[in-house]
Amino acid sequence: QVQLEESGGGLVQAGGSLRLSCAASGRTFRPYAMGWFRQAPGKEREFVVAINWTGGSTYYADSVKGRFTISRDNAKNTVYLQMNSLKPEDTSIYYCAAAASWIQIGDSASYDYWGQGTQVSVSS
Repeated sequence: QVQLEESGGGLVQAGGSLRLSCAASGRTFRPYAMGWFRQAPGKEREFVVAINWTGGSTYYADSVKGRFTISRDNAKNTVYLQMNSLKPEDTSIYYCAAAASWIQIGDSASYDYWGQGTQVSVSS
């Protein structure tokens, strides 16, 4: 079992930045790929970005390429999401998740564990 806890959400003006963190506990952190998803009110959960367990491979949704950066520190069992140039349409609850496989990493069904989410609100 893996427990995931997100932090770092908040309210920011358009053009601003936030850094989300996801701390993992329980079973060993290293074998899992980690991803971030988001869900806005009335919308389906959507993939944002993923990183493999070594940190050597990443995969970004087109909507965040060039603005968001994912990274991980396996020594701290933590994955980070640096979000720059934020837009009002980035407003969502952001969830981190852990997947045992890199296959179809953009699909939420590929993930085994989920955090509770953290709210990100971007004002115009």
